[in-house]
Amino acid sequence: MSEAYERERQNNSRLDELSAKVSALRGVTVDIYDNARSQDIIDNSTEVFSNLSTGLKNSAGRLGRMASSGSGVQIFKLAAMIVAAVVLLWWIWSWIF
Repeated sequence: MSEAYERERQNNSRLDELSAKVSALRGVTVDIYDNARSQDIIDNSTEVFSNLSTGLKNSAGRLGRMASSGSGVQIFKLAAMIVAAVVLLWWIWSWIF
């Protein structure tokens, strides 16, 4: 009878060890999944900033061509856009901080 009790105790001990290993494996799996999701978010934000950079470069090129044409009205429009952008950025900055 004591031999059966000893085997049952060993089985319970090994079952507890196996349960701990499965829990650790589950934790690693969740960490890998979270890391993969955050990496996808980083990749998407990099793409968004790249598109923003391209758009700003194109806009700056168009503004440069407009300013180089030399028309007084176009230069006034360019100056007004720059002033409006600075005021908008200043307003956003003061609103956030």
